[in-house]
Amino acid sequence: MNAPLRPKLKVLSNELIDKIIGEAVELLETTGVMIEGKKILEFLQELGVRTDPSRGRAYIERETVHKCLKSAPSTIKLYDREGALTATLEGDNVYFNPGSAALYILDHPSREMRKPVTADLVRLTRLTNSLKHINLQSTALISTDIPQAMSDWYRLYIGFLYCSKPMVTGIFAEESLPLMKDMLVMLRGDETRLAEKPLAIFDACPSPPLKWSALTCQSVIECARWGIPSEIISMPMAGATSPVTLAAALVQHTAENLSGVVISQLVKPGAPVIYGGSPSVLDMRKGTTPMGAIETMLLNCAYCQIGKRLGLPVHAYMGLSDAKILDSQAGLEGGMSVLLAALAGVNVVSGPGMLEFESCQSLEKLVIDDEICGMAYRLLEGVSQRDEPLATELLKDVKPDTNFLSSPHTLRWFREELYFPSIIERRTHGEWLKQGSKSLADKAAEKVEELLQKEVSPPLASDLQKGLRELALSESRTHGLDKLPLSE
Repeated sequence: MNAPLRPKLKVLSNELIDKIIGEAVELLETTGVMIEGKKILEFLQELGVRTDPSRGRAYIERETVHKCLKSAPSTIKLYDREGALTATLEGDNVYFNPGSAALYILDHPSREMRKPVTADLVRLTRLTNSLKHINLQSTALISTDIPQAMSDWYRLYIGFLYCSKPMVTGIFAEESLPLMKDMLVMLRGDETRLAEKPLAIFDACPSPPLKWSALTCQSVIECARWGIPSEIISMPMAGATSPVTLAAALVQHTAENLSGVVISQLVKPGAPVIYGGSPSVLDMRKGTTPMGAIETMLLNCAYCQIGKRLGLPVHAYMGLSDAKILDSQAGLEGGMSVLLAALAGVNVVSGPGMLEFESCQSLEKLVIDDEICGMAYRLLEGVSQRDEPLATELLKDVKPDTNFLSSPHTLRWFREELYFPSIIERRTHGEWLKQGSKSLADKAAEKVEELLQKEVSPPLASDLQKGLRELALSESRTHGLDKLPLSE
């Protein structure tokens, strides 16, 4: 039988991809990248990178780029809290996670954005654990009921208490990294097992154009040493922090990603690294960075095609919306973006649940996006040949009153052929009226509460819970907090 054809999206020719890569490599060799911090620059020099301390620049030779691309793995496997294989980042495999790290949460009853607290983070984490098509979790909200200096590790701590899925995270303070690593080691047992079965990805964001802060460099360096995957989040803003044309912005994006790949591979050849980003265009009328703009989606699809040509796993911020509430714009932008990400084969898709330029999370949108992700997965399955012949045997005895509703063929295949969402509206108008004529947002809110009332996965082992809590409480006391604001 014929195998189904997986639908795919390509937006760049191989010739244009090679030209973009060629110019990016030339930039790294001639213009270089700015490195913040004398110690990091000296460290790179010790690794063989040509530097100019007076200008704070590192110049990466093309031979070094090619050598590092050869050593960077094309496949990265992620394992859940209990050590089960959850995601294989390679080829066109697609995995979704909520975007990180939002400053606000949308309160559904009031339809207003507000600052989140620990209880919100716990609810979002537990909800993520229960959603079938959200494969990974993230440190998605910044709690405001703890000291800001605790924020990085605290989000990771909450995540692993209430969700078993692998984590996408990152740091805003260098001192957070060792404690977060200690938490990961505690869950795995030792550093060797953590490297063998990665539990978390750490985002590292170069500063456009062509600059690395000491913080992000340190994150890439330490993660490479520990075998923790780094995800390079290059963020050129076309027309503001990068040239305005999409092709030119892609050259900058490629150079910034390649520099991150080089840093990781010089520290430890074979260190897991993901080619990613969160680029945008600048809306010249409003001075905003619309993540739901079709040009932003086009940038994402294009650079993921470049990353695949370089042989690397890829990431993108897609599936989110710039809308302020759950309205038509939220559905339009989120749905288009999820489908494009799936068709482009983006390995790690961050963004479901997000509104307002990556700054707001919505539990209700996350539930809706989970169903959109389910539709996207069905699309990727394509059209399968289930029988031989396809239909002639089924149709040869057709009569005027023939229907296939109760036929053995229908009963055999309908569950595999059709994807059935739970809250997307498919009832008749009459049935919809009888059952309350609720909006999709209201149905999503009910679904959130329904899912949160269920216990979806086994809790973290008691000894690990105790160890994590003791570690977290010990650290919180150094910030003047004697009790953690956990929602038990």
